[in-house]
Amino acid sequence: MLYTRQNDLPHARLGVVVAKRFAPRAATRNTIKRVTRELFRISALQPVDCVVRLAKAVNSKAGPATTAQLKAELRAELTRLFAAQRVRKAP
Repeated sequence: MLYTRQNDLPHARLGVVVAKRFAPRAATRNTIKRVTRELFRISALQPVDCVVRLAKAVNSKAGPATTAQLKAELRAELTRLFAAQRVRKAP
């Protein structure tokens, strides 16, 4: 999930929340944070405060089994969320 709010700064800011109950392994939580920060840097958003929060478990039987699959799914979802935000907030 992506929450946003306008800010008075000349740049966007990011917060990432990955609960241990949704991603029990520290390596998985760190991967999610790393990919999120990478995509945020290249997304060129307007000056907004963004909070990305994991909304469902990623280490489930229905979820991705490998780090490569997790990264691919995460990149696709975050790209979609950031692109929607960029279109909505454009002047």
